[in-house]
Amino acid sequence: MGGQVIAISREFGSGGRQVGERLAEELGVAFYDKALIHLAVAKSGFDPITFEKAEEEAASKFLFNLAIGSCVSAGGFPHISVPISDQVFFAQAKVIEELGARGNCVIIGRCSTYLLRNRCLRVFIHGEAKDRLRRIVEEYGVTEAEARMAKIDRARANYHQHYTDEVWGAARSYDLAINTSYTGVDGAIRVIRALR
Repeated sequence: MGGQVIAISREFGSGGRQVGERLAEELGVAFYDKALIHLAVAKSGFDPITFEKAEEEAASKFLFNLAIGSCVSAGGFPHISVPISDQVFFAQAKVIEELGARGNCVIIGRCSTYLLRNRCLRVFIHGEAKDRLRRIVEEYGVTEAEARMAKIDRARANYHQHYTDEVWGAARSYDLAINTSYTGVDGAIRVIRALR
């Protein structure tokens, strides 16, 4: 394995993405978030729109249940097809594992804390609802921030729990949990740097 890998899972509006991006910059290592999707797209042969749509659908528990039961009948014999959401996840997982093997990077989301659990510092970033709502409105310009925050957190939890045997946000799934309402983004970065 290469150098240190830091994998971050985060609540929407907690500042986790900013923590990861600035941490990577300060450490002089690679940073992977949405860019991870594009790497996986290139390797998988999916077109980017199909890839993004499948990932969005994967986050919905209802659509998960529909996708899991996909079965096609061909010539009188049932043929089980792998749902596109699973194909997308497998493509991303392969890229995450390759990046983890190379080392020297910060990876945000997409079950990276689980996929690299024996090879990285696993961090969960969270915050108080009032602070997260303020950040969502200020940084993303979202008007219905509370509904959006709940929807995105629920989608992240569904996605994580579907593909892992862990509960998203549960303390024992991480090496470190940071409340940015207490530390702020700068303090979170200092804590992580002190442990690496």
